[in-house]
Amino acid sequence: MPYGECKIYFDGSHYIGIPHTTRPSRRREKPPEEEIVVTEKEAEPPTETEENIKAAESAPSENDDAPVALAENIEEASEPMPETQSEQPKARTMTRKELFEELYQSTAGQSKSARKKFIVYNMKPYFKDEKSTVMYVNEQFERKLRNLVCRRIRLTRKVNLQEFNYFCTFTYDGEKHTEESFKKKLQGCFKMMCHRKGWKYVGVWERSPEKQRLHFHGLFYIPEGSMPGELVEVKDYSPIKKKVQTTIQNSYFNKRFGRSDFKTVDDRSVLGEAIAYLTKYMEKTGEKMVYSKGLPQFFISDVMDEDIVCPIGLEDKKLLLFDDFSCWDEGCYMGKVSKAVIEQMRKCN
Repeated sequence: MPYGECKIYFDGSHYIGIPHTTRPSRRREKPPEEEIVVTEKEAEPPTETEENIKAAESAPSENDDAPVALAENIEEASEPMPETQSEQPKARTMTRKELFEELYQSTAGQSKSARKKFIVYNMKPYFKDEKSTVMYVNEQFERKLRNLVCRRIRLTRKVNLQEFNYFCTFTYDGEKHTEESFKKKLQGCFKMMCHRKGWKYVGVWERSPEKQRLHFHGLFYIPEGSMPGELVEVKDYSPIKKKVQTTIQNSYFNKRFGRSDFKTVDDRSVLGEAIAYLTKYMEKTGEKMVYSKGLPQFFISDVMDEDIVCPIGLEDKKLLLFDDFSCWDEGCYMGKVSKAVIEQMRKCN
């Protein structure tokens, strides 16, 4: 029995089909979350040990040997000080989830245990007890992990259906741009290249660990004859690798932004390294991936019984397909699976 309208993706080694289902998928409406009033306060105060307190109490004062103050000095000291208005802590209205997101972002780069401890401490006043606070924070960390896994799967499926030929890094020169203008202008440049010259890309914004300088890593498909400027070999010193290295840079991007590095993606191993590189920064910084338009996760095809190796996945809901399976579009035979045939098939996300 053939399976019609299957969604098919490539996992890097095999084609996997997801049979079409007629079950309507309804989004469950979430009840509105309760709002709380958050007062800004300092981070967790340092705890003083009993030894430190006793030492502070027993330590001699700097003024123990000073002479007794004169009467006029005493009178001056006894004069009422001008009243100063104490700054009231700012109060903000938000949901617990919004507070969690704010604290989660502020602790980027810390270990998971340190993050949890900090967030639990700062969210404890907005729950009835510590147990419910810890339970809520754990649920939010699980949600973050699920979202990360979904983003990783989405990235892998999109990349494996494309023909990327360059892995690029773009950094700005402080004499040419500010951080804001660099990000805005580079995004505009990518948009223009995609619209006019057929570029496709996927990437992530990241900061250098020491100087916190913003730059962009990305996989790019650049059609032949659409590369602006010239690609030139440049020998310079790498402070990270601590040696002189040869890089391929682009004169067009160097002139407009500062520095560019182009590395050719010529086989699956380089592509796998690039995916791992992007995923690492996505996990480390929590930044979302940036995609150009026209990067689908699936193409749609009918699947015949003779093209199925076996059912796989949870409850055998997916189909493992042979590497040379036949592609069908609404009953019309399109050919054996290949890049050229996939280009003709309908796509979806």
